[in-house]
Amino acid sequence: MVRDMHEEAGLQFIEIFVDTAIDVCEQRDPKGLYKRARAGEIKFFTGISDPYETPENAEIILDSGNCTPPECAQQIITALDQRSLLSN
Repeated sequence: MVRDMHEEAGLQFIEIFVDTAIDVCEQRDPKGLYKRARAGEIKFFTGISDPYETPENAEIILDSGNCTPPECAQQIITALDQRSLLSN
């Protein structure tokens, strides 16, 4: 829906999918939200008690389980630069 709204307005839309395995998300969870969701304390938690739907047409896909945040950021910058979306 957001993609359609952008296209209707003549704006470019770039979807970025940060692909991270659930076990990696749980390992990186400093607030313990995944643990609480698994214990039933948090309802409608995406990936635990609510479904997660992988984007169908993301322009940029980042494998954050295998790259550092700076590497992911560089991938985004490179992809945007290749599309001439960054100004000097």
